[in-house]
Amino acid sequence: MNATTRRTPEPFLWLLFSAGGMVSALVLPVLMLLFGVAFPLGLLDAPDPEHLLAVVRHPLTRIVLAGVFVLGLFHWAHRFRFMIEHGLKLGRFDRAIAVISYGAAALGSILAIWLLVTL
Repeated sequence: MNATTRRTPEPFLWLLFSAGGMVSALVLPVLMLLFGVAFPLGLLDAPDPEHLLAVVRHPLTRIVLAGVFVLGLFHWAHRFRFMIEHGLKLGRFDRAIAVISYGAAALGSILAIWLLVTL
């Protein structure tokens, strides 16, 4: 490796971005359809709250929900970062914008996982 080559976390961040986009595109529309349309309109019988809580308390469900939350937040952070940098032409503040964006995603991920663990 060349001594002047600088390693960057950019490939890892693009991986989180693409994974978050894929998970969000596959999971969130189904959840929005069920909990935002089908159950409130009575098209499907709504699950019993105790049963729903039991499902959410299952360890596998918690892992899946944590993955959806974490990947969705990092997808948002990547989109937000590049929207601010390129859309508002603030590329000169790249490092600060990246730290704020991914820091917010990391804090949100920690909060989401903490909420899932204490539920």
